[in-house]
Order: sequence, then C-alpha cells, then structure tokens
Amino acid sequence: MNPNELLRIVDSLHRDKNIETEVVFQAIEAALVSAARRQYGEDSDIDVHIHRETGGLQATLNGQVLDEETIGRIGAQTAKQVIIQKIREAERDSLVEEFGGQIDDMVNGVVHRVEGSATIVTLGGVEAILPRSEQIPGESHHVNERIRAVIYEVKPQGSRVKVVLSRTRTSLVKRLFEQEIPEISEGVITIRAMAREPGYRSKVAVSSTDQRIDCVGACVGVRGNRIKNIVDELSGERIDIVRWNDDPQVLIPNALQPAEVEQVLLCDMLGRAIVLVREDQLSLAIGRRGQNVRLASKLCGWDIEIMTAEELEEQIDRAVVGFSELDGVDEELAQGLVEQGYLSYDDLSVIEPDELMRMGGLTEEQVDQIVEQAERKAEEAERAAAEQRRRQKEQDRLDAEPDASELATPDEPT
Repeated sequence: MNPNELLRIVDSLHRDKNIETEVVFQAIEAALVSAARRQYGEDSDIDVHIHRETGGLQATLNGQVLDEETIGRIGAQTAKQVIIQKIREAERDSLVEEFGGQIDDMVNGVVHRVEGSATIVTLGGVEAILPRSEQIPGESHHVNERIRAVIYEVKPQGSRVKVVLSRTRTSLVKRLFEQEIPEISEGVITIRAMAREPGYRSKVAVSSTDQRIDCVGACVGVRGNRIKNIVDELSGERIDIVRWNDDPQVLIPNALQPAEVEQVLLCDMLGRAIVLVREDQLSLAIGRRGQNVRLASKLCGWDIEIMTAEELEEQIDRAVVGFSELDGVDEELAQGLVEQGYLSYDDLSVIEPDELMRMGGLTEEQVDQIVEQAERKAEEAERAAAEQRRRQKEQDRLDAEPDASELATPDEPT
C-alpha cells in the first residue's frame, strides 16, 4: 500500500469517524502480523511496524527483514479490510454511544415490519426491536404505525447495534407525564414514586413545591384531558394519581384509594404495614386479584396487609397461643412479639437473633432453638395449606361434574 495513501486514510478516519489514529495503526499492524502468519506459519516470529510520520512499513520474519515488495503484497488487501472494519466499528460505536445515553428516554418511531412476535421499529436510520415481552398485553401493531416507547437496552452486535424498546417499563409512564404535564417538566410537580402492572393499572405518587398548585388536579387536567391522553397512549391502562406524603401513615391510605382506611399499624422491624378497613371496604382495598394492595405496596415500599379489626384480633390471639407453645417462649414474650408485628411462625423464623435475645433476655442457644422450632412449624403450616388447596381444587372439580342421574336417559314407557 502506498504510504501516503495509508496516512491519508488513517487521518480521514480520525477526523470523520472520531477514531484515534493510534488505534487504526495498531489494528493494521495486528492484521498484517496475522496475515503474514497465515502465509509463513503460525509459529513464525513476525513483527510489523508502521512509521507514524511517513506511513512506511517495516517487518521482520524470524529476525530477518522482509523486503518492501513482500510487505506490500501481504499488506495492501489486509490494510484495506482493516480500514473497512474500523469504519463499521466506528459507526456502530457511535450509535451505541448515542442510543446508550438515551436509556429510559422516550422515542418516536414508525413500525417497519412485524417478525413473529417482535415488532421492528425504525428510529431515524436505525432499526430497533420491540419484543413481545416488552409490549403492553393485548396490544398489536401494524406497518407504518407511529409508536412511542422507551429505550430499554443498547448493545453492540457484531458490526451493528441492537436497540431494544419497551412499552411496559415504568419509565414510559414517567416520560408521558413529563410530556403531557408542563408543571412536571418545569419542576413544580415532582413524581416521587411509581408502580405499574402494564396494560392494567399504574399508581403515580406526586408532590408540589408550590402550595398554590394542586399536584393531583394538575396531573388530571381540566375535565381529565391530560390524564386521558396518557391513558389512551397506554391502551386504556388505568392510572391512579396519589398525593405523596413522607409519613407512611398518610401515604399508605392515599395509595389504597378509593378504599377507605380506618387505621394503619406499622411494624418497622418487618417492613410491614397492617391496614385495617371495614368489611365493606375489604375487597376494594385488596383490588381485583390483589392488584390494588400489590401496587400500593410497591409505591410505598411497605409490605401492606389488609384486614378487618376482627381478623386482626383473631390473628393476634392465634399468634400469642402459637408462640407460647414454643419451648423457651413464655406468654409475656409472646405478647411482646405480637406487639412488634410478628403474627406467624413465618415471621418469627426470620427475626433478627439479637432482637429476640434482647426482648426475651435469652441466650444465643435459646434463640436458635426458638427459631428452629418456628421454621419447622412454618413448614408444617405450608404443607397443610397446600393439602387444603389440593382438596378444595378436587372438590371444585367434583362439584363441576354433572350428576350421573341427570345424564341418565329416562325409561321409555311400555
């Protein structure tokens, strides 16, 4: 290869593709060594050096200098291949850097084609993939449809870049709020926490730095127009806007709306909140298939347990009796454990040994024995519950089968 041409190409790569010249020189040298070994044998001692100022090549084979004609014959095609590869790598790395800086950012694209369960989306000059696992349940997309999603993952794949999109991530809801609600993008209203089950329901906790602005009302908009735009974009997903409060005693009831909460009991050591509601509010607080309480737990960062006051009393009585049956636990200690929120053998099996030693004035050996008993009792209870579920399932199946007498054909009259 002509030395001047080599220098010109290396300099062009540096300026146009932002590749360091030294990186290109070293790549060409390594490729030349590899090419020479294919010709002279893998065990050959080959050294190649490109003069950085003149572009001249120097090479040795087993300590002997190779002439320029031999070097040129080996080097011309190899250098060309390396340069082409470096251009591709530079373009790939540039895209990785560009899109990698947009993780969790919302992008607008156009559906290019659908391949099996995946949707291919065009983002400028790049094709991104929206896998079925990252699509909102029940959604389907068609060619030329405009689509909004967040960038979920970016990684190099050979000489190309793989950009994975998502419409199920919580960040999509956040970006839509920022787009639709100016007070959020301006920093007047802040999204403090979010929880989402894509396609079904999201909870978004917000607060305002300006007391004159109602954070919930601003997010809903006049006649609900702001939140409606977000719901429509998410294929009808229900969105609960929750007023944030640093006090969990206030935040948890807010998060469980529209259910009415009577009392919140916080068990700090377990990270649990026992929420008492009236009987008529029980199903509303729990939600369909437990969705309301599950999302509220994620939003608040507490393990929320919904029950009525009567149910709590029953659990407390059972726990005191059950704990008192354990060797080493007297009624006073059992009462103390219940007051701290420990209501089952499962709870007791994960208690911090130091805490139990402090509460009961026990030795480490006594604590180990109590925890061991609790673990055993918890396993027995789980097996009993599993057996009960199996029996109930079998009974439901039998109840669903038609009665044999109903299937019998009446005798024909003689």
